[in-house]
Amino acid sequence: MEKELIMVRFGELSTKGKNRGDFINLLGSNIKRALKQFSDLTYEVRRDHIYIHLHGVDYEKVKPILKTVSGLSSFSIVYKVENDIEKMKEACLELVSSKKAKTFKIHAKRAEKVFPMISDEINRAIASHILKNTSLKVDVHNPDLLVSLTIRQNETYIYFDQEEGAGGYPLGIGGKGLMMMSGGIDSPVACYLMMKRGVKMECIHFAAPPYTNEGVITKITDLCKILAKYQGEVKIYVVPFTHLQEEIYRYAKESYAITIMRRMMYRITERIAKYHNDLVIANGESIGQVASQTLKSMQQIECVVNTPVIRPLACVDKVDIIKIARQLGTYDISIRPFEDCCTIFEPKNPTTAPNPEKIKEIEEAWNWEEQVKECIANIKVIRVDENYQPVTNIEENYL
Repeated sequence: MEKELIMVRFGELSTKGKNRGDFINLLGSNIKRALKQFSDLTYEVRRDHIYIHLHGVDYEKVKPILKTVSGLSSFSIVYKVENDIEKMKEACLELVSSKKAKTFKIHAKRAEKVFPMISDEINRAIASHILKNTSLKVDVHNPDLLVSLTIRQNETYIYFDQEEGAGGYPLGIGGKGLMMMSGGIDSPVACYLMMKRGVKMECIHFAAPPYTNEGVITKITDLCKILAKYQGEVKIYVVPFTHLQEEIYRYAKESYAITIMRRMMYRITERIAKYHNDLVIANGESIGQVASQTLKSMQQIECVVNTPVIRPLACVDKVDIIKIARQLGTYDISIRPFEDCCTIFEPKNPTTAPNPEKIKEIEEAWNWEEQVKECIANIKVIRVDENYQPVTNIEENYL
């Protein structure tokens, strides 16, 4: 019986048909990248499962890292034996004898139908052997110990528990996107959900010093340290937005300032996205949460870009967003008392149904295009690497 083997299951990837192989190969590569610190591990990437041979590596150290890999449905520590009923019986007896339990259940599944016994016959044969040689009792409804067997063409895998994985699709299979990262509770959660669906994410943040504190940048960096656990590195584009924001408030009435500001943010974000081949723009907006997130506001704001905009949290309640943020570990960082430019300049009575003619009148009043170019020309880039530390060599004038 071979011990210390992890069986990785795919979940949604089973629906991918002809593309299944590409998804599985990418998942295998992502797992190897995530676990590269464990040089003794070896891997078998198959069409049905991925198997990780531990070779003495502590499973408890591997387990939390595997949980961060998107595209992975579940995994188990398994024991491999030959497809011989006597060896299967002895292996199960040895394993259950090492556990503290009073009741058990055997659940066999023939993934390959070539094995001469049907599943029920296998269950009965193994259970009878355990009953004869231990004081354990069978409980088919609520056992202390569920012993699962997966019988394949050349071997049988025995396991007890399944650890839940991140689910979704392998990171990178969906291309690359650009997240509008404010530093609040919502945008890091939205970023994580995009990663979980297989999209590798970059982030863009609009800074307005001296109105915004330098602590905001630290907050954004710390949030991306957590997000880096899921993709190895996160790149942050920090846009100097102060001058443009001041001009917006000079030419726009208070009720329209947020609308114009968000339109400018979208314009800048799209240009960065196109420059870096990001296929989509994403943000943490939720319908109706604030004035700029009513459907009428979203329509008038988003119409300035042609790049698809994805809002993973559009229909998610705030309490559920907070729950995910706590699970990720981003919540306590997001609530630090450092406000972004949207919060600091938030008007008292913003419009929830902006008039397109009024928007046109405001934007034709001054040469905002030159200021947009100035913002882009002075972007700073921060990389948070796979060791979850910010890279110190920040690039100036990146574009």
